[in-house]
Amino acid sequence: MARLSQVWAPRTAGERDIPSIAGLIPLSVRGLQGTFYSRAQMEAALGGVFSVDRQLIRDGTYFVVEDAGRIVGCGGWSRRRSTCGGDGGRVGEDPEIDPLTEPARIRAFFVHPDWARRGIGRSLMAACEKAVVAAGFRDVTIASTLTGESLYASFGYRAVERYDADLPGGLVLPCVRMTRVLARPVEAIEE
Repeated sequence: MARLSQVWAPRTAGERDIPSIAGLIPLSVRGLQGTFYSRAQMEAALGGVFSVDRQLIRDGTYFVVEDAGRIVGCGGWSRRRSTCGGDGGRVGEDPEIDPLTEPARIRAFFVHPDWARRGIGRSLMAACEKAVVAAGFRDVTIASTLTGESLYASFGYRAVERYDADLPGGLVLPCVRMTRVLARPVEAIEE
């Protein structure tokens, strides 16, 4: 089990990490989301909503956290149109968005249940926000699960919409869209 005082250092994920990330996702979903979602909802979301997004890895915007060489957390951000989901159903590359007119997206956070509530999510968020600002974005949006809402709220994100994402079998996954301004535009600072 991870140490409580551990300082986590996220690193950029690579193609070699895909099998470990793919193994972590169902462990995280089944181990941490049961308070908010039924078993049927979690299983229906696995593979579609909750799955590896190789595009984030290719873009260099996805991070992993390791403990003794084992990936125990992952999450990232995107400069692309999609707000959630993995590779399934996507045809080709998702279009890039304009950092001056559209928000970056925080995407696909998963933590191994044995390492939950030990600061891994916070370290991933800090890495994402730093990279988002460096890429020229000032606004961020998240299509959050109910499980992740408290983490994002602790970073100053506010809920702007609650909605149901459609799942196979006529099920829905309650979600919350959250937003935050990370940096004020230069024009506003100079006025």
